[in-house]
Amino acid sequence: MPRPDPFVAARYLLAAHTARQLPADGGREVAFAGRSNAGKSSALNALCRQRALARVSKTPGRTQQLVYFELPAHPQRFLVDLPGYGYAKVPQALQAHWQAFIAAYFAQRQALAGLVVVMDIRHPLKDYDRQMLGYARQRGLPAHVLLTKADKLGRGAASAAVAAVRRALAEDAGAEVGVQAFSAETRDGVDALRAVVAGWLGLAQG
Repeated sequence: MPRPDPFVAARYLLAAHTARQLPADGGREVAFAGRSNAGKSSALNALCRQRALARVSKTPGRTQQLVYFELPAHPQRFLVDLPGYGYAKVPQALQAHWQAFIAAYFAQRQALAGLVVVMDIRHPLKDYDRQMLGYARQRGLPAHVLLTKADKLGRGAASAAVAAVRRALAEDAGAEVGVQAFSAETRDGVDALRAVVAGWLGLAQG
């Protein structure tokens, strides 16, 4: 018999604005980062085969906290939605708080098992994307680049974009980074993403 899907029962647990609000630092969690409007919420929803697990906002950049989703059948296994970055017009002091919070999270969070960096396949490897990958590299964490909205390109152009990102990342010595095309609309690449995240979380898939 196939094993139960580990992701379909994912549910919201909490939103943290400070380190004190994070769950106990045990088990395993996978973080998802991405610039505003890169398709991070849609990717999380597709991963978990839910329509509204992570809200897809019409106003980019509204995620202002670390949002935790738990997998009820697997205690201390979490998906973490990091704050979007790009279009949100917020006070400079709040931006500074986010940067310090995220930097400390990557440096100190022992449960963190991997990082998925979500990028629009048409506009990859912006400064924020490289900063997130840099955090993973400094920590020695595995990272996976998800090039979303692949349906906006032809198959040949999408493959070329994946190859170009792989070449660019190959220059960063010591980085263990996977790269794949992905579309939440067509579900292309969902199974590959699920396999990566399940592996990091130590989950068996059917």
